[in-house]
This record gives sequence, structure tokens and C-alpha cells, in this order.
Amino acid sequence: MVLASSNALLNAARSAYNKWMQFLICTQAVDLDDPVLGFFHGWIEEISKHCESVIVICLKEGRHNLPNNVAVYSLGKESGPSRLKYIRLFYKYIWSLRNEYDSVFVHMNQEYVLLGGKFWWLWGKRIVLWRNHKSGSIFTRIAVFLSHAVCYTSLSAYVASFRNAMRMPIGIDTEVFKPGGTADPHSILFLGRFDSVKNPEILLQALDILAKKGTEFKADIVGGPTVGRELYASGLKKQFSSMPNVAFKPAIRNDETVAAYNSHAIYVNLTPSGSFDKTIGEAMACGCVVVTANNAVQDVLPKELFVTELSAGSVATALCYALDLRDAERAKISARLRSYIKKEHSLSLLGTRLEDLLHTS
Repeated sequence: MVLASSNALLNAARSAYNKWMQFLICTQAVDLDDPVLGFFHGWIEEISKHCESVIVICLKEGRHNLPNNVAVYSLGKESGPSRLKYIRLFYKYIWSLRNEYDSVFVHMNQEYVLLGGKFWWLWGKRIVLWRNHKSGSIFTRIAVFLSHAVCYTSLSAYVASFRNAMRMPIGIDTEVFKPGGTADPHSILFLGRFDSVKNPEILLQALDILAKKGTEFKADIVGGPTVGRELYASGLKKQFSSMPNVAFKPAIRNDETVAAYNSHAIYVNLTPSGSFDKTIGEAMACGCVVVTANNAVQDVLPKELFVTELSAGSVATALCYALDLRDAERAKISARLRSYIKKEHSLSLLGTRLEDLLHTS
């Protein structure tokens, strides 16, 4: 009883101390309108609850509505690209603001650690790097070496095997991403970048198989290509434009995705294992039945919904299973997937875990 009471007091004291800490976050964009990175706005809000203040250095600043204890400094990409400008401003900010942050959280871009790591070490700043890509390089290894901790969500991530690596929740705001309304059980959604890494061509080929079999479905392909890769997307759209009941729609903001998930019964994500695509978690939190090839969620999905081979035939088979589900079984799967995200991958859990990692002592 005394030991439990002492532990509770220690935890309370530590939490109170953490509230006085100041964090620096380095990221790509602070922009609610960014269809890929808009979600990070919510992460900043959550992190700001766990410390006295947050400074954010971003490559591009757009529309945002952050708490009063958050200050945003842009490297200026929104006014035109210039690597020299980015580097000059980065060093200006980390130096001039060095007394206003205790720890550094670098999200996705290892370049920030490569540029600033040696200085942060000299100044006694704790460095936490978030990197979830499947591939890496000597520069990744250097960034990991310079970091006190490196975060990943997928066991297939390049950094997962390093001694200072920590597996983390993917950070889904389950108070925002939640079921709402009733979707047509034959509705299918693809949502994400229209790039080859997402394998939209395999999905379209699978849908073509279903269409030729006379299977009832309606599919929305939502997303745009990365700048410079438009030819791939336009070629696929042209190839499959005549397919019945398939609509190609432009990319949407992160705050618009909840409505997209809730208006579809089935969500398909064919990104290969190696990163835990956050859209999978968002779809699960909204109650979608998920068809995926990502082994990060293999254990929580019925085996019939997991695509073991990235081929049109395998995806078509998984989609047939999802489309044929009875209402009761669909509801059971949806509830289990949402419960899994709430328990293992919520934004509030991520905030607590990051607070612990960024704690300097």
C-alpha cells in the first residue's frame, strides 16, 4: 500500500515537472489544408497538452489553429523553394530559440537531425526522431546515432532493429475518427496518394475482375499524385475510365476524410508492409471493414481480408469476402477494429508516450 502510494506520488511529480518542459518540433508542414500532412496539426495540439510550450519549425506553413502555447516558424517553402534559404533559417531558429526548448521531436525528416543534431547534443537537448520508412541509408544510420530515441510504428520499418528504437502508436484521434451514419455495404473506398507505391493499379485491376463477374459494388478512388508523378495517375485514369461504378475524385483535406470513411463500408489500402499507413487506422476507427496487405494489422484482421499476395486476383478475392459479409458479421468486425485502434493507437496514448520519450532526465 505504501509502495503504491509512493509510486503514485512519483508519477504525479514527474507529470507536473513535464508540464514545465518546452519542446521543439521539426516537421514538413503545419497546414490543415494539406491532404497528406494535415493530420499532424492534431499531433501538435496533443503534444502541447503535455508541456509548457511548443516551438514548431516547419518547411511550409499554411492554415492552422493551434493553442496559445504553440509558436510556428516556417522555413519559407510556401513563398518559393530555396534550399539555401531553408538551411539559413533553420540554423537561425535553432540558435536564437535555443533557450526556449529542452527537447527536440523530429517528425519524418531525418535531415533535421543531420543538420542540427551535433548542436543539440552540445546544448544538452534530447533528440527524438520519428521515422517509419521501410528503406534507409548511411544518412539514416547517422541520424539514428545522433538521436536519443527513434520511433516507428511498423515492425518492417528500417529503424526498428536499432537499440534506441521504440515502437509507437500511430496516433488516431478516436474522438474525431468515429462511426457515423450507415454506409452502403457494397461501397468501396481508396483514399491516399495516387502513386505507384500505393498500388492503385492492382486495386483497379481487381475491381475490373469483379465488374466482369457482375459483382455489385461502387468504388471511389480519392486522391491525387505527388507533384512530378502526374503521368502515372493520368495513365491509370484513362485506362480504367470506362469501368462502371468507379469514380476518380481529387485529394481531400484530413478533416474531410471522416465523412469519406463513414460513407463507405469497405476501405482498401495496398501499401506494402514497411510503414503503418495512418489511413488504415483512421478507417478502422470509423468502423470500416479494411482490406489490406500491410502486416502491421495482420493479426487483428480476419485472414480473408488480409492480402498475402499483391495481385489483382488476391485483392478481388478479399473484396468478394468483404462485400458478401452479413450485417451482423460486418458489425462485429467493425467493432473489433475500432476497439483495437482505441486501445493501441489513439492520439492520447501517443501523446503520453512522446512525453515520456522527450523527458530529459
